[in-house]
Amino acid sequence: MYNSFLISNSQCIHSKCIVYYNSPQNNTFCQCYPGWSGQYCTIPYTCTCSSDSICIGVSAYNRSIYVCPINKFGYQCLIVDTVCQINNNLTCQHGGQCIPVDEYMSSSNKKFSCICPKGYSGDRCEIVDNKIILSFEDDIVLSQSIFIHFIEAINGSVPMRMTTFRTIFPVKNSLTILWSRSFHLVFIELYNKNYYLVVIQKIYEKSTTIIKKIKLSDRCQHINELFNEIFVKLHLTRRIKYYHLSCQQNLSNLPCFYDDVHICLCYDHRKQRLANCFEFNYNMKSDCLGQSVCENVGQYFQDTEVCPERSICICRPCFFGVRCQFSSNRFGLSLDAILGYHIQPNISLLNQLNIVKISLALTVIFLVAGFINGVLSSITFNNKQICEVGCG
Repeated sequence: MYNSFLISNSQCIHSKCIVYYNSPQNNTFCQCYPGWSGQYCTIPYTCTCSSDSICIGVSAYNRSIYVCPINKFGYQCLIVDTVCQINNNLTCQHGGQCIPVDEYMSSSNKKFSCICPKGYSGDRCEIVDNKIILSFEDDIVLSQSIFIHFIEAINGSVPMRMTTFRTIFPVKNSLTILWSRSFHLVFIELYNKNYYLVVIQKIYEKSTTIIKKIKLSDRCQHINELFNEIFVKLHLTRRIKYYHLSCQQNLSNLPCFYDDVHICLCYDHRKQRLANCFEFNYNMKSDCLGQSVCENVGQYFQDTEVCPERSICICRPCFFGVRCQFSSNRFGLSLDAILGYHIQPNISLLNQLNIVKISLALTVIFLVAGFINGVLSSITFNNKQICEVGCG
């Protein structure tokens, strides 16, 4: 069974030999060219589907397998579904993409679904997502990745926690989060286990914009900072009943604190400062059941264990890239190593940092100066008189 996955490049006839990604044994397979199938791509086949579909091979019963375009379905992608053309293509709002649902493949009564653009949600993309705009004081040391924990309080049940994460550039101290689910509390977590309270709302309000500047006073302190060593070593059941004292002794400077099991909020109740605690899993690790795609011992995280929407690799020092696949260990003093972290993707040149603009301008000036110098040198040495004399 193991040897069947070790295919040499010479065995793949009408195909390319491809190595399985993230395979410790470097297992390979033959990726067939169009019109060929089989383990070594030696079996020819002919497709009879619509011109705008993609034929990807044949089944075990020698029937062609097709990938139909969005508005077509059927055995040969010849049946047109017009549900997305109804109402002048206004089935999905805010620029959402309408996807017809094959009624023979789905048990629901939905005839279409919508893929919503960023910032919108709902069955028809009719809901504007919540927007949280965060900025940070200069005294706060930011990490490469910031975890954002959303807590939803449910009556008579354990609070539900949802976590997402964002990457923030070292020279940029602001962050925008779009969130479509309900929540009552928001915490941010820096990579060195520092927690900051962002939002408290008793009643959830959807489609709102929250602007918050994170200060040092928003930080949740560990109980080691609030109590002495003897108290901290007490059993949790004896210790937790005194947690109210931390809120009462720090009347205005303590929004929250935490131990190894709970996060506690300080709040006012009948002219008293009390602590409201709930369990919080500090060792959350969503790593796709151990199948990490991160290289160079990078840490892999997903926003949820079930149906994750986002994933990220947190790289060790001197490694970078989407999968931590690049290393700067052997870099000398070069622009790649210096400017690589400052170039912001998907942002126009005019909106890049000044250091990037200045470096580009100097590079262009040096290039133009070198080109002019080369042209003048060529003109000079093409002079016959100079070649005879030997100087010019």
